[in-house]
Amino acid sequence: MSRFFVPPFFGDTVTITGEDAHHIYRVLRMKIGEKITVCDGIGHDYACTVTALSDTDVQLQVVEQSETTCEPTTAVTLYQGLPKSDKMEWIIQKCVEIGITRIVPVAMSRSVVKLNAAEGEKKQKRWQKIAAGAAEQSGRGCIPEVALPISFNEALKQLQNEYVITFYEGGGESLSALVDANTRQVSIVVGPEGGFDVSEIEQLQQHGAKTATLGKRILRCETAPLVALSVIMQLTENLNL
Repeated sequence: MSRFFVPPFFGDTVTITGEDAHHIYRVLRMKIGEKITVCDGIGHDYACTVTALSDTDVQLQVVEQSETTCEPTTAVTLYQGLPKSDKMEWIIQKCVEIGITRIVPVAMSRSVVKLNAAEGEKKQKRWQKIAAGAAEQSGRGCIPEVALPISFNEALKQLQNEYVITFYEGGGESLSALVDANTRQVSIVVGPEGGFDVSEIEQLQQHGAKTATLGKRILRCETAPLVALSVIMQLTENLNL
């Protein structure tokens, strides 16, 4: 069943507008009487029937309400060193599917990509749209936030009061020693293509970050967050995989 996000609402009717309405009407070519699931982003799913539709809005009748059960029990924020090309889009899409809560792009010492304020804002809007699409596709109960890009120093300030794990090719502890089923919040830090500058690792450690390893092999910057997040989901939710 097709799934779309809507703002929280009251009552037994809801309207979908904008690009989603266009997608339902023009792309999916849905008809009156067909079923759609909508999520209010705060923990509730609604099974609905289409009662009227056009290119600009789709009217729905709520048939059944249920609690969203697919959200992870641990909130994970990814601080990702800005990568080149469309790698950030891949990272966002896949991390949302796996269960990320928030993604913060970070300009690091070895980041090739340099964004000014206007470019960062434009990128963030596109990235947030990708997160929304991935959340709908994967059945998430909320749309994870993709923040505006920040500097490494700004990231350090945000990380001061958080439980932080950074992944470094220089080695570290195993994730199983750092997170378990009792972990409710963790921030993970991953470098760009060139990895972390040594001074960045030292500053993170000075701010209390734990250094972890993802195995014997060096992973690409777009692979490391997916592996790290997958392992964290397994350790914190005791998934029967």
